[in-house]
Amino acid sequence: MKRLNEADKAFYDQQGYLLPQQNILADQDFAALKQCFEGIKQEWEEEHQIRPEHIDVPHFYHPQLFEWLTNDRVLDIIEDLIGEDIVLFSSHFICKPAGSGKRVPWHEDSSYWSHYNMDPMEVITLWLAIDDSSPENGCMQVIPGSHLTPDSQYHDLSSDDHSVFGTEINTDQFDESTAVNCVLKANQASFHHGKMIHGSHANTSSKRRCGYTMRYMPSYCSIPNVGDHHVFLVRGKDRANNRYSDMGKVLRQHTTC
Repeated sequence: MKRLNEADKAFYDQQGYLLPQQNILADQDFAALKQCFEGIKQEWEEEHQIRPEHIDVPHFYHPQLFEWLTNDRVLDIIEDLIGEDIVLFSSHFICKPAGSGKRVPWHEDSSYWSHYNMDPMEVITLWLAIDDSSPENGCMQVIPGSHLTPDSQYHDLSSDDHSVFGTEINTDQFDESTAVNCVLKANQASFHHGKMIHGSHANTSSKRRCGYTMRYMPSYCSIPNVGDHHVFLVRGKDRANNRYSDMGKVLRQHTTC
């Protein structure tokens, strides 16, 4: 079922992001995902001593998340943007606690994935708002059209304990005044290209800000150096002779929410 029109697709292709302002999941499915997240967050914080900004690839350890990562409403809207042959590349909960949520430096996601040697780099992120996201609690900001520019240069932030990452794009590589705030209600989503420059301010407000990044790529993208990472063909056919993991095997090996 188509959820976006050709104008939405053209805007995404040209600008590198999209804010369709529609609920992604059915209400009951979203409520179940939020409940699942709360349990995951508590476990990662209490048992693993990991801050809630860093809940990376949780579906490897809590495979009940595949219920939402492969939800037809999710895959339908992804299909409208990248086509019918879809690979689940990754996922990540990034949760900024009220009053102490860390800043996300300006970056391109692709810079952290260079070791996979993807060709072409066409990962799309569906950033699903678990909480309402606004400038007050550190919503994501994007630089329109930046996915079409050459790879950016970075400088070191390793001594900055208030940032999620240890590097940031040099300020002369983009115009911060063009940044667009991705304002979302819970269960809405933004979409951005893997080469899009984006970041967010710290959360000093009294309201938490959490999003679930659900990352996909068209199956014509080659990912030759997948290594120990898991990618899954979730709709359509393989077009690049990629090596996919067995979702059923992951489900059998790990606990659920």
